[in-house]
Amino acid sequence: MSSEDREAQEDELLALASIYDGDEFRKAESVQGGETRIYLDLPQNFKIFVSGNSNECLQNGGFEYTICFLPPLVLNFELPPDYPSSSPPSFTLSGKWLSPTQLSALCKHLDNLWEEHRGSVVLFAWMQFLKEETLAYLNIVSPFELKMGSQKKVQRRTAQASPNTELDFGGAAGSAADQEEAVDERAVQDVESLSSLIQEILDFDQAQQIKCFNSKLFLCSICFCEKLGSECMYFLECRHVYCKACLKDYFEIQIRDGQVQCLNCPEPKCPSVATPGQVKELVETELFARYDRLLLQSTLDLMADVVYCPRPCCQLPVMQEPGCTMGICSSCNFAFCTLCRLTYHGVSPCKVTAEKLMDLRNEYLQADEANKRFLEQRYGKRVIQKALEEMESKEWLEKNSKSCPCCGTPIEKLDGCNKMTCTGCMQYFCWICMGSLSRANPYKHFTDPASPCFNRYVYAILWSQQQFLKR
Repeated sequence: MSSEDREAQEDELLALASIYDGDEFRKAESVQGGETRIYLDLPQNFKIFVSGNSNECLQNGGFEYTICFLPPLVLNFELPPDYPSSSPPSFTLSGKWLSPTQLSALCKHLDNLWEEHRGSVVLFAWMQFLKEETLAYLNIVSPFELKMGSQKKVQRRTAQASPNTELDFGGAAGSAADQEEAVDERAVQDVESLSSLIQEILDFDQAQQIKCFNSKLFLCSICFCEKLGSECMYFLECRHVYCKACLKDYFEIQIRDGQVQCLNCPEPKCPSVATPGQVKELVETELFARYDRLLLQSTLDLMADVVYCPRPCCQLPVMQEPGCTMGICSSCNFAFCTLCRLTYHGVSPCKVTAEKLMDLRNEYLQADEANKRFLEQRYGKRVIQKALEEMESKEWLEKNSKSCPCCGTPIEKLDGCNKMTCTGCMQYFCWICMGSLSRANPYKHFTDPASPCFNRYVYAILWSQQQFLKR
């Protein structure tokens, strides 16, 4: 590497670190590279939808949501030794809500930007283009249809793609011809399914809205003090804002008096009611348990066919149709299974997340006989048994495996060298330091004198053999 290239790379990375915060730009520790997260500015009242003919559509009709934020595009890059004098940065571009063809179009345009800036640093130009021009370049308008790309088609089209192929995929929904275009191997749609994509977008949008709320100042109408949003809470229906200290005292008095149905907004004549999630955030654990028990009992006494929206940002009551396991929240339009409280999955078996299984297992083991019977009636004995088995499986994995540094897939090493390949994402990584390895030359990690794992390619194997010979 020439001194000019080295200096240009260091200056560029230093400039990016000074311009963007830690959530938007992170410099890699082991290589000349890093990761950037590009958050797009959406037009007001931007809508996303799932068409009624999608393979994974949650119901016969389509669904439409209004959002303010979309998950960021992630640009991972590595700077070669002769950048920027000769070679461009190697990169991958991933996103959850863009199809592989749309991501490929962006990759192609990044290549074109490099050609325009050849000999000069280009990362800032790439990031500016992705942030400011992605929607216009891909002709994305509201409402925007969410789609999933085919992984088989990605592999085949990648092999057939020509370096000079011009990709220009646009449109809010895309067309059939788009799907037949070549897909760049650097384009990654980082999502498992369409149903999980919808939930991830809605949860991310809600988290970002909360982040914006927390940074603003509000006047509490109870104590008449001006406080940051992080110290306040608002009622979802009326949007009236009060400080958490005042609401905490108000909630505790009502719960101790047994008035769990009267946690209304303190504004006179306002009918808005606090959600269970809001109450849980403010009151102590024992007091919330009393609130939850009284609320559940009173609800069951009045209406046995009422469930609550499982989204933490909503949790409004939903009417359940007799003989149907699907509930649709009238507030956020989230369709969920009334048994497992996850995204509606039709006739497929319920899936319970690992976190929920862990909580369920701990709650079951600590419960008395009456509460154990209640949990078995609520979740089913099979789910309880699965929770206990899942915990044993997790404990075994923690003792006998390590997680892939890229995707978190548990990997067990039985024998062989210290260059590992993840069975989930096919990422190379070092078993000793658990660092990700370059796909172009993964063995450089063990042959580079500056590497902490230098000459340790088969270190553990040789050590085991020496210990065996000593016996």
